Amino acid sequence: MASQTPQQISNATSKDLFRLRNDPKRKKTTAMNKDDPLNIIRNVVKGFDIAYPKDAYRGEESTTSIRGAAITDAEARAWSTPKHPNKPELQLLDSYPVLPDLDALPTTAYYTVAKFITNPVGASDHYDSRLDAAILRPIDDPQVQANYQRKLAEWDQNSSKLQPLPEYDYDYYLPDEPNAVRGMKRKFDVNDPENDDAELYTDETQEGQRGFKFTRLRTYETYNQHGDANNFYNDSVAVALHDPESDVGVVPGTKKRLDKAAYFYPIIQRTALRPKRNIRRMAVSQINEDRIDELNLTIGDLAEDDRARQSEQRSKLDPSVRSDRPTAVEAAAG
Repeated sequence: MASQTPQQISNATSKDLFRLRNDPKRKKTTAMNKDDPLNIIRNVVKGFDIAYPKDAYRGEESTTSIRGAAITDAEARAWSTPKHPNKPELQLLDSYPVLPDLDALPTTAYYTVAKFITNPVGASDHYDSRLDAAILRPIDDPQVQANYQRKLAEWDQNSSKLQPLPEYDYDYYLPDEPNAVRGMKRKFDVNDPENDDAELYTDETQEGQRGFKFTRLRTYETYNQHGDANNFYNDSVAVALHDPESDVGVVPGTKKRLDKAAYFYPIIQRTALRPKRNIRRMAVSQINEDRIDELNLTIGDLAEDDRARQSEQRSKLDPSVRSDRPTAVEAAAG
């Protein structure tokens, strides 16, 4: 699925509002209305000033710098000694700033959530850790693409309906060895000093290299799907509380990648899956010819093009991050 550009506020918005607000032809002597767009921006900035007073802008206002609204004593006290709105007797034990984890963004810049109608491995008296490392591989089916293009052509951009998303079938794979899960997590842990150790692999590939072997369990089909491809934060987000004072990951005591915070991750798609229903014998025969029953997984650094795609997505979410992918002007000049 092609990734989409997240919605952003244009850099010119604050400039235009500031210019209009200070236009002598439009300027009024009355106090600024609370619904005035510039007043709304100042109050948004005030929220950041309360949380990070050292970073508050105190200089003269301009088209690029806007001061936050005045902070009252009550607002400052509310931040330093917060109270539950409905249960004031509760005591705050800890708090976390809410931050994006840009280094963890995939090349698409978003995540998806898959929900299975039944347990893939069946009932058991213990949790099967292999589910933590399962692979869902979308099947390249021309019919899926045809259906998607048809729905996209029928979609009215001016309507309230969300842009359609492709509804794939997926092959579902699980590791052959339960102890492969720990090895995989260590291989993916950038702070593990031994994540390059080949002994973390559990299997031998056909090429004579070490790797993790996955076996296909079954095929799933999409039967329900929600999401907004044009807005990364319009549906749901995942949040992970991270405390560097506590041991994290599978290797205690290793260097912590992140500061203490509640990190959020954009989720633009929630897909419900069920085992693939019976289809015509001819179609089954064709699928069996192309089906991959075993995967051999090795883990390494991203390829150069993937790194460029990842940095490109990061730069869309954080203007301070420069994309590794050249712009059209840079490419033409190069």
